Amino acid sequence: MNKQQGAGLIEVLVTVLILGTSLLALAALQSKSLQYNHSAYLRSQANILAYDILDRVRINRANMSGYSLTMDAGKPSGTTTAQVDMAEWLTNIETMLPGSDGAVACLAASGLCTVTIQWSEQNSSGEASEDQGSFVYTTRI
Repeated sequence: MNKQQGAGLIEVLVTVLILGTSLLALAALQSKSLQYNHSAYLRSQANILAYDILDRVRINRANMSGYSLTMDAGKPSGTTTAQVDMAEWLTNIETMLPGSDGAVACLAASGLCTVTIQWSEQNSSGEASEDQGSFVYTTRI
């Protein structure tokens, strides 16, 4: 009986160690899950914004070439429908996606429009990371 003293305490310590490690792994899993969920939300917002500008182009199909905009270009300041649409669209992108920018390339001859939206991903603490999210959508108008 004297040789068995302390065996119960060692078993409890090992159990606490395993339980602590498991809880840390669960916390890391939850953190990654939240991060991936937020990334999916941003991608879905980018999809909605791409459809928004493509619907605006379809409405103003006669002026399709007026909807071309390169990445890092400033907001158009004109009064034509295409320029107002592009300015509103870029404002919506900046509002809904962190550190974002957008580009549209419409070719009137083929009727193809390509929308590209880029944004900054965030890490689990909500700070901007070096990861860049992007969404590219091409359709025939």
